[in-house]
Amino acid sequence: MEYMIMVVVLFFSVIVHEVSHGYVALLNGDPTAKLAGRLTFNPLPHVDLVGTIIVPALLLISQSGILFGWAKPVPVNPRNYRNYQLGEISVSASGPLSNFFLAAAFAQLLPWADTNPGFFLLCKYGIIINLYLMLFNLIPIPPLDGSRIVMPLLPRVLQELYAQLEPVGFILILLLLYSGIWSALVRPIFRVLMNLLVG
Repeated sequence: MEYMIMVVVLFFSVIVHEVSHGYVALLNGDPTAKLAGRLTFNPLPHVDLVGTIIVPALLLISQSGILFGWAKPVPVNPRNYRNYQLGEISVSASGPLSNFFLAAAFAQLLPWADTNPGFFLLCKYGIIINLYLMLFNLIPIPPLDGSRIVMPLLPRVLQELYAQLEPVGFILILLLLYSGIWSALVRPIFRVLMNLLVG
């Protein structure tokens, strides 16, 4: 039951993350996600075979103790933004911010969950999973959202150098994760955020 709750929370949270990107892109003048039918909370258009099904399933089967996954990225076209810099930053930041707001919403529900173990687990993992999704996506390594927030603020020459990291971005991310560096950096921030939300 506990793992099923984690899967439901993870799936819901990554969908909200992606829909937020698409909706804020629309506000900035880019209708790409809307035209692709991706501004919906129907899970089917967001399913990514690897990230939504295979990776979470392998983690559950292996009883790894962690659960991770992702939805199919929402398509956006920055050339449609009325203001490129503002559009790129706000669209990129909207995903992590949506996860923070979800964590805050689950934290508000937590005091009402004392007498219902299932609801308590839902709120608990709603906070934990969304905070970790936010912090993970804010890593400033392409193609994660953090890099899309930082890149528009750099001079063009540095933007071009930064963008060249993308082909090896996931290798760098895996190194951060498996070396323990990311955990060491994020754990104190996670504790501060948890104290902020639940006291």
